Amino acid sequence: MKVNLKVNGRSRTVDVEPRKTLLDTLREDLSLVGSHTGCEHGVCGACTILLDGAPVRSCLMFAAQSDGYEITTIEGLAPAAGELGIIQDAFCETHGLQCGYCTPGMILTAHALLEKTDNPSREDIVEAISGNICRCTGYGQIVEAIEFAADRLRKANSPRHIKHANEPVKDPNAKTDAPQEGILEAAESDTPHGGRP
Repeated sequence: MKVNLKVNGRSRTVDVEPRKTLLDTLREDLSLVGSHTGCEHGVCGACTILLDGAPVRSCLMFAAQSDGYEITTIEGLAPAAGELGIIQDAFCETHGLQCGYCTPGMILTAHALLEKTDNPSREDIVEAISGNICRCTGYGQIVEAIEFAADRLRKANSPRHIKHANEPVKDPNAKTDAPQEGILEAAESDTPHGGRP
């Protein structure tokens, strides 16, 4: 069956079996391998993605169920190819990862939390990531990474909305969606068609 997915700001059509999970579709059909297969029972959080901004377990969802939703994977958090987002960078700076297997799910969960609150308490952070299992770090540095990212985001002079590299740039005052000369930023000019699909 054909399914239309909006993944990381791009519309993608895939032909899947009705019983194929969203996780397998992302990894096998779209080559988005940042979401990891862990327990396959929705317990570990390694397969966490954002569905309309909320963290969900992609191993528990059929690809057909996600038709019409905005899906964000770890690949979609990077501001541009080869760059790290603020939360990703915070995990690197505080050594909030070791083997890295749980890291994409942790980062996406942290992103959802920081989209809702700009100054989460330690208890808020612990509660948010309580559904994600890490077998390496002991969670201390993960919590520190999220606190560090929250601090950076509060000090940043930029919107919190996820900006996908392929997402169209829209000027709310423009009468047309045609780009105006000089409107593209450097990172956007490096993407095909100036970041437009």
